[in-house]
Amino acid sequence: MSEAAILITVGAQMPFARLVDSVDRWAAQRPDASVFAQIGDQDPPPAHLHHVAMLLPEQLRSRIVEAEVVVSHAGMGTIITCLELGTPLIIFPREGARRETRNDHQVATAEHFGNRAGIWVASDEDELVRLLDDRSRLGTEAPTAPTTSPRLLDTIRDFVDA
Repeated sequence: MSEAAILITVGAQMPFARLVDSVDRWAAQRPDASVFAQIGDQDPPPAHLHHVAMLLPEQLRSRIVEAEVVVSHAGMGTIITCLELGTPLIIFPREGARRETRNDHQVATAEHFGNRAGIWVASDEDELVRLLDDRSRLGTEAPTAPTTSPRLLDTIRDFVDA
């Protein structure tokens, strides 16, 4: 496999400590796990994950191509890219009640995409740990390329990146 079998990304707008810290605790118990994380401006940073604050879009895309599985907030850019590339995705949505985002739009996004092949939703840390521990099975149900037109995907991607 590539440099990192598991890729964590929190998106470009803000850190997501609940996600990063959950995976960091998981990785502390599994020293053989290969994890790379894009964490934003999180302070303190994780102790058990190779990480950077930010990746350029082409760097993130390259890491998604190489990943065994991606774990992410419910960001549309990551969801679309994983669907397009056929990379299994675990969505760990930010929650409005925890002040991780302004409302529960990520929970709604996760619910909408959670029934697609190759996408799993972890609603809490226990479920995230279970999915990470069972990640070899996730690759057997990789998403298929979307039937949406490439032009529409490019338009959505341009909007998200703006």
